[in-house]
Amino acid sequence: MTSPQVDNTSDKPSADTSEEGYERGLGSRQVQMIAIGGAIGVGLFMGAGANIAKAGPSIILMYALAGVVIFFIMRALGELLLYRPVSGSFAEYAREFLGPFFGYVTGWTYWLMWIVTGMAELTAAAIYIHFWFPAIPQWVSALVFLVVLFGVNLISVKIFGEVEFWFSMVKVTAIIGMIVIGLGVLTLGFSDAGDTAATGNLWQHGGIFPNGIGSSLMTLQGVMFAYLAVELVGVTAGESENPEKTLPKAINTLPWRIIVFYVGALTVILAVVKWTEFSEGESPFVHAFAKIGIPLGAGIVNFVVLTAALSSCNSGMYSTGRMLRDLSANKEAPKALGRLNRRRTPATGIAASVALMGIGVVLNYIVPEKAFLYVTSVATAAGIWTWMMILISHIKYRSAVVAGRLPASSFPAPGGSALSWVALVFLSFVTCLIAYDSDARVSLYVGALWAVFLVAGWALLKSRNPELATRAPEGPNEPEFAKASD
Repeated sequence: MTSPQVDNTSDKPSADTSEEGYERGLGSRQVQMIAIGGAIGVGLFMGAGANIAKAGPSIILMYALAGVVIFFIMRALGELLLYRPVSGSFAEYAREFLGPFFGYVTGWTYWLMWIVTGMAELTAAAIYIHFWFPAIPQWVSALVFLVVLFGVNLISVKIFGEVEFWFSMVKVTAIIGMIVIGLGVLTLGFSDAGDTAATGNLWQHGGIFPNGIGSSLMTLQGVMFAYLAVELVGVTAGESENPEKTLPKAINTLPWRIIVFYVGALTVILAVVKWTEFSEGESPFVHAFAKIGIPLGAGIVNFVVLTAALSSCNSGMYSTGRMLRDLSANKEAPKALGRLNRRRTPATGIAASVALMGIGVVLNYIVPEKAFLYVTSVATAAGIWTWMMILISHIKYRSAVVAGRLPASSFPAPGGSALSWVALVFLSFVTCLIAYDSDARVSLYVGALWAVFLVAGWALLKSRNPELATRAPEGPNEPEFAKASD
């Protein structure tokens, strides 16, 4: 049974639009930088400070371990994307291989992930502004950024792509600069940190696991938050000019991005500044530059981490609008949320998402000191669900390919479905860690409440349209977007 047709205000897709009606306005340059930017966010620039304080130098190993698992997830997603590149990728694959209910849950949960991630990024951006202007309340800065980025996303996907390109360029340049300067401090001994900077800082001061292996493992939940958004490249599939070429390249370069931007940067920082000097609530990058004593260095890095936060929030607005449109196309969200404006942008869906991201502004007004912790834990739990659905869909797809029921992808994951099983076990372990942590456990309470809402919503949808639950899993449904253009 085919997906229902979504109402939109645009004409039939032309040669430069995707089957969903989007403009294919993202070039290779932009997709590559979106992929890079997705691996560099506030989880690294700000969240790493708390993780270093808990795990010491072993945090480098935690980021490396999580990075390996993330690569397994992305290769599984890559195989699915080249089998059938669609903008609502995660929800579409869950719908295809697990059934309509799981597509519905995945779509709405991924939407929730970006809503709360947007709140986290707005919170972080407001904290960074506080570095320069302590008199400005956090909620004011958060509100201003929310409105500005909303305007960017309404214009066109090309503008979004260009803004994201330059946001990512700033982040990449800053981290590479940090690594180069840090290596200079270690080898040449210049700067105020030259007397204490040494590779020995990586194993002295209590060893690699100064607080025990258990404490290091408990940071994995925060580490996984840092990797949220790497899967965003999958959402761009429906708006990429040449997905068959750009998506594999973006995914295959992920290990190098992790090695350089996470493992490399943290190794240099912890060699230059001993881990005991870092604390929760501050960026390790800002602290390291301040310690080195470069004039205006801390202010420059603060600008960079502000850019990182705004970049992620910008991506969140982009992603939520596309996911709501996919849900609307399958009659799992209100019809109005699926409409495209004349610029082929899902403006209504973006506007609805931004309105809810405004809750983050309220949190910054009510509990500014706890806002970041609350929203990051919820975002991590929602992200883990999304990754699990990608992995399970991949396992089901591989089974169908082996059985000859579906065509093979041009970008097969190494090891078939075996590594997807490994990643699933790892994500299950991280979920147990979240349940064990009294602070992060709030995300599971929110998740349980969210599940109640989703089940109630599904029951309501089925009562109005019983056909929703009758679609058999496994095998693509021809999108009504495409049928409308025939």
